[in-house]
Amino acid sequence: MDNSAPLLLKQGLERLGLTIPGEAQQRLLAYADELLKWNEKVSLTAITRTDEVVDKHLLDSVAVLPEIQGATHLLDLGAGAGLPGIPLAIALPTLRATLVDAVAKKVSFMKSGAVKGGVADRVKAVHARAEGKPEKEGLPLADLVISRAFMDVGPFLLLARAYLAPQGRVVTMLGQTPSAETLTALAAAAGLSLVSRRTFTLPHSGDPRGVAVFHVKQA
Repeated sequence: MDNSAPLLLKQGLERLGLTIPGEAQQRLLAYADELLKWNEKVSLTAITRTDEVVDKHLLDSVAVLPEIQGATHLLDLGAGAGLPGIPLAIALPTLRATLVDAVAKKVSFMKSGAVKGGVADRVKAVHARAEGKPEKEGLPLADLVISRAFMDVGPFLLLARAYLAPQGRVVTMLGQTPSAETLTALAAAAGLSLVSRRTFTLPHSGDPRGVAVFHVKQA
């Protein structure tokens, strides 16, 4: 990435109303730089311009920090290049994260990216296909299950429910955000309740984004 990255990240965080220490911002950029280096040999992302990497990878990931607060263990299903799990672990120094993907080369990168981001002691990358059988797959239950562009909301909620610890929550990161009525119906089919729904735009591109939080439905 070029020298504009630190300023773009700083400005983007300000526009999102987020405060992340300078050291953590440097580690976010180190992780992104490692992503681009690997991408020259292994196809991980189609986004390679500095402004887009900052906006659509780093800022897109940490934009959901308000919904993540208080979580101790995050499970990122279909984590790909480690997004959003690694940036969120960098931003939250007490957060543990398990990142799952079915593609071995992506898991290899996530391990390297976690080292570059300074979170290898709290981030575990697992090569597995998440099919809703955590014990068989060797995957833990987590108090927060999340994904970014992994699958449609309805199927994801059904899948995520299987990995949810008691009193946990599911967070979906969305491009086009369904209505609250639609999300409520999809949640009910998975035994979940919609807790919150928020829409926003990415700071530099202006692309629309949304995030929704779900809890286990109470009897």
